[in-house]
Amino acid sequence: MKRIIIGILMFCGVALVSCGTEVVQKAEYNDKPATAAETETVTSTSATTATSTVTTTSTTTTTETATTTVTGEPPADLKLECQPSVEVYTEVTAADFITENNAELLTPDTLIDTKETGARTTKLEFFKDGVKFEKEISYTVTDTQAPVILNSGWEPYAKKGEAFDLGKIVGYVDNYDRAPKLTYTGEVNTAENGSYPITATVTDSSGNATSFELTVLVLDEIPKAQDNNARVDFADFKAAHPYENVRYGIDVSAWQTNVDYNAVKQAGVEFVFMRMGYCYSELVKDEYYDRNMEEATKAGLDVGVYFYCTDNTEEKVREHAKWMVDQLGGRKLAFPIVFDWEEFGRFQRYGMNSHDLNELFEVFCDEIGKAGYTGMLYSSRNFLLNFWTNRGNHPVWLAHYVDETNYEGDFAIWQASAYGRIAGIEGDVDLNIQYMDRPLS
Repeated sequence: MKRIIIGILMFCGVALVSCGTEVVQKAEYNDKPATAAETETVTSTSATTATSTVTTTSTTTTTETATTTVTGEPPADLKLECQPSVEVYTEVTAADFITENNAELLTPDTLIDTKETGARTTKLEFFKDGVKFEKEISYTVTDTQAPVILNSGWEPYAKKGEAFDLGKIVGYVDNYDRAPKLTYTGEVNTAENGSYPITATVTDSSGNATSFELTVLVLDEIPKAQDNNARVDFADFKAAHPYENVRYGIDVSAWQTNVDYNAVKQAGVEFVFMRMGYCYSELVKDEYYDRNMEEATKAGLDVGVYFYCTDNTEEKVREHAKWMVDQLGGRKLAFPIVFDWEEFGRFQRYGMNSHDLNELFEVFCDEIGKAGYTGMLYSSRNFLLNFWTNRGNHPVWLAHYVDETNYEGDFAIWQASAYGRIAGIEGDVDLNIQYMDRPLS
């Protein structure tokens, strides 16, 4: 926990306004292990420092004054008081920012610029005693939020004889700083096998810090991941979730190869999501997408599509959203197009802050919206709670592999298992429940 005291000095005419407050920030982080929905293998991802260039648009509403007015200077008796500080990236209108004044604020819906920390200025229009005037106001944008730990060491292994790099086994993100600093105390001796407890700390450019403990295991060979998950028969899955006003479905990709959709439908499946493509170093169309779309539609199933995204710029997100629209060729879907980002294990590689990726999701929805489609966010409970803001209130596809989810946010579809078994598919398949009384738009 840290204490930060922030002040703003604002000169308004002859009045000096001082706004000060004390802000207490407690660092929070999440150390839950990854689920299958969060750890799809990365085969070729470059560590990039490109950043998002999303543009925020301010909306201004002007209040008309019936009195005949003249344009002039701020009156000598002008008094203004403002908020003591503004948190970075928050949406604050001029009406909310100005807490007390003896003039009429003519642009109350103007958004205060909070895109960068530090000293800022903004010009606002006022009306007083028959005079319309513009006033430049100085203020400070602050960052009081500590970095969030996305992966506190799901697989804390180091190979004997190799240099130790903590950044390869943990993941973290800051709300503002795109390159927070990772340090640790303690010793990891890769010359000797053993267990090495350390304390790791992530610090952002504003001095906010989050610390966590982990034990690094130095081994001759890095162990392979173990799969001890029980498989779930589709009929048993339906019986275990006998809810009213729902229907059951699956989602597929090239991992499921040749799906027999007639057999799938006969087993009780009513809808299917299919991966259209993905992008690591280059854009790749799922090799089974065309077949999946044709055969699922022919079998009479409702279909939806998703894109597995690793983009970290607005340009790439728009490019790939347009590509999806082109692939659909005007086809109507039963569901919104799904934005699927799962690369949280070492998120710092992408050179983004959490605000950037949240804005890129909005960019994705904006681009497909130009073609008449809507967007949906796919994510696990863990990251819906600790990462996503979903400011556009788009429908959510929740991944949470438990018997009964305790996620309290809004969601329309629940992916409840990654280990389903069903006639028509060899191997595992994800099992989903759609709640028919929950909106998809």
